[in-house]
Amino acid sequence: MLRLLLHWILNAVALLIVSHFVEGFHVSSLISALIAVIIIGLFNATLGLFLKIITLPLGILTFGIFFLVINAVILWFSSKFVPGFAVTTFGAAFWGALALAVLHLLFGFIGLSKKKRS
Repeated sequence: MLRLLLHWILNAVALLIVSHFVEGFHVSSLISALIAVIIIGLFNATLGLFLKIITLPLGILTFGIFFLVINAVILWFSSKFVPGFAVTTFGAAFWGALALAVLHLLFGFIGLSKKKRS
């Protein structure tokens, strides 16, 4: 349970970090970021999964780069439902998705996203 809470907070902090570096990607507060992470997760688990299954051949042909486009669509679509979270253009959504992927990769390297091994 504590690990889930830590992931939730780290993802919200990642959204706040991305909002400082990507033009057109705005998060007004930590509360908005926390809510946005929940909405993004729900959309990613439903719509994102469906889109990734449908476009799997294209994802394979592009070595997974096309999945960044799907993540950008999920970010852009999520911003329409969360007050205080705005993605103004698709370009901002794409660069935001790329920056979030890099941040999650860095979190994994420093051990913040590792699962417990028994």
